[in-house]
Amino acid sequence: MGTHTTHPDIVKRLRRAEGHLKSVIAMIEEGRACVDIAQQLQAVESAITNAKHTLVHDHIDHCLEQSVGHGAQTPAEAISELKAITRYL
Repeated sequence: MGTHTTHPDIVKRLRRAEGHLKSVIAMIEEGRACVDIAQQLQAVESAITNAKHTLVHDHIDHCLEQSVGHGAQTPAEAISELKAITRYL
């Protein structure tokens, strides 16, 4: 398993989430309004969820498909791996 074409996009999303998270910490330390903090936490959660979905879908579309297509896995093994990774959706 190496780098996939979606990995740079995933890193961008996670860096964005990291920035939002740092903002949330600063907001809490500054005593900002809970509504504002909750809004930023939602942005963090959304960025992480989108990154996770991109990663899982990329794995399904490329890794599993190629693995079965090249005979590296049996269909039963691929289905087992698919079940394992979709737990994270």
